[in-house]
Amino acid sequence: MPQDLDKLEKDALSAIQAANSSDVLEQLGIQWLGRKGEITALLRSISAVPAEERPAFGQRVNSLKNSLTEAIERRRTEISAGAGQASSQIDVTQPGRLMPRTHPHPLRETIDRIKRIFIGLGFEVVESPEIEEYRFNFAGLNYPPDHPAMDEQMSFYITDEHLLRTQTTAVQGRVFQNRKPPMRICTIGRCYRYEAVDATHGHTFMQVDCFAVDRRITMADLKGTLEQFAQEMFGEVETRFRRDFFPFVEPGADFSVKWKQAGDRWLELGGAGMIHPNVLRQGGIDPEEWTGFAFGLGIERMPMIRHGIGDLRLFYENDYRFLEQF
Repeated sequence: MPQDLDKLEKDALSAIQAANSSDVLEQLGIQWLGRKGEITALLRSISAVPAEERPAFGQRVNSLKNSLTEAIERRRTEISAGAGQASSQIDVTQPGRLMPRTHPHPLRETIDRIKRIFIGLGFEVVESPEIEEYRFNFAGLNYPPDHPAMDEQMSFYITDEHLLRTQTTAVQGRVFQNRKPPMRICTIGRCYRYEAVDATHGHTFMQVDCFAVDRRITMADLKGTLEQFAQEMFGEVETRFRRDFFPFVEPGADFSVKWKQAGDRWLELGGAGMIHPNVLRQGGIDPEEWTGFAFGLGIERMPMIRHGIGDLRLFYENDYRFLEQF
């Protein structure tokens, strides 16, 4: 029996030393030291050993168990050290791994395209804060105190004087504080409104807002700018202007486009019009000398048109199956 245990220990130690990975070592540990392993089987067979030999047999099996446990731990340390050393070395002769090709998010791509178009049309892109002052978001834009948008349920107020901006048009008052005409300004950012979310509306959405102030600006300049933008953004589309009301423009219009894939369907991109004289006066600009136009367009609807997407909520769900198509 001692000779058999000596041979078993020799074979086990040899197999452990030859193990070249943690997985192989794990399997050897199960084979020798697991609940159904060789050592456990030997301990269970102790009742078959003559009574006078049992103490010596038990001690030898326990010694074997300790020897194999130490050998496995020692070999595990050696393998880990070798793997760390190998991972720290770079073989520059080996071919590199190709990185997967990625693309911008469709909204990011659209924003970059918008900037290129309006910069090309002579507009300066400026930043504006998402947490806006009441005076710029409403009061400075000619909103009457009883306007529906003044209802707290339509806006997200932080304090009595601060709220999450409901429109990027709020940038007008900030610019009028520090600049004098002529000017062509563009701003892009998130807006927040208490909205019922559906395929074409969201409580949080992206908007581009542009305005121009100069001498003798007319509605024709506004229409020409938006038609040029639509052609550069979408290609072959029809544009439509319909009379609409917004407190900060007079006259006002909604701007819509129709494209081949839509059939007879028009999709409104946003509102537009000539800047109201009251807004110019509050900004310290004489409406008798200067005129201007302004418009705000929803950005999510633009890739919907370009790519034939029927639901703007897809842009915010981070579903890789959707995003990888772009």
